Amino acid sequence: MQFHELIPDPTGLDRVFTGGRWLEGPCWVPGADRLRFSDVIGDRVWDFDPASGEATIHLERPDHVNGRTIDLDGSVIQCSHGGRRLERDRNGEISTIVDHWHDARFNAPNDVVVSSDGSIWFTDPAYGIIYPEEGHPGSREYCDHWVFRITPEGRLTVAITDLVEPNGLAFSPDETILYVADSAALNREGAMGRHHIRRYLIDDWRVKAGEDFVEVNPGVPDGIKVDEHGNVWSSCLDGVVVFAPDGREIGRIPVPEKVGNLCFGGESGTDLYIAASTSIYRIPTSTRDCRRSSSRA
Repeated sequence: MQFHELIPDPTGLDRVFTGGRWLEGPCWVPGADRLRFSDVIGDRVWDFDPASGEATIHLERPDHVNGRTIDLDGSVIQCSHGGRRLERDRNGEISTIVDHWHDARFNAPNDVVVSSDGSIWFTDPAYGIIYPEEGHPGSREYCDHWVFRITPEGRLTVAITDLVEPNGLAFSPDETILYVADSAALNREGAMGRHHIRRYLIDDWRVKAGEDFVEVNPGVPDGIKVDEHGNVWSSCLDGVVVFAPDGREIGRIPVPEKVGNLCFGGESGTDLYIAASTSIYRIPTSTRDCRRSSSRA
């Protein structure tokens, strides 16, 4: 697949919102026809209405919420840095899904995805406890940074333990591969550290072998998404980079601010929304998120 088949007009990048401090967690909410996103440092959650072009505050001072996804029932699942927990948002009513691994609090849940069996998978790096502006200073109570899975029955399990700072995550269209970004380079002064996306084989909703998929440059991979063709879309320092399922780089979308996360949305699902530092950008594509294509979100 060629890049022009995915992005018909590479000059079509449009800034639709600005004024944030560190924007993250963009997620299209189908029931509301809105883009929901976080200002992690500004401590707000916003809703953007593409019909009017206006953004309104959905939550004021939610305690440094980051990534989010849509559950199978249509509710929003979100990651709270400040609360060190995974939350459910039903039209502004917030409840805790989970906040401990045994007796230890999580670090600062960062991003989340739901698989078609109803399992909730989320990453737990330390950014919300080591950067005061993104949460509250604290300790790593279980002394590591893992990817967790909540089974459909509600049991919390450890899914992946071999990442330094797990960040964005996304499934392949057939859900046999889970991609997870490792953004450890953000915490390695004087050395790059990890700035890879790893992929893990999934069998009966259990993680099997893992391997490096791609190295992302410049910067680190943060939020990632997978389209209906199996291509992996990743944030990076200067924009969005797209990789084919075999790891070949297909192309890049330059963005004038550092990109934290991205998602597909809009009425047809083909608009790519990009959360980049202080602004939200949008560009039309000819593809959609693989989850929407399979009618799971």
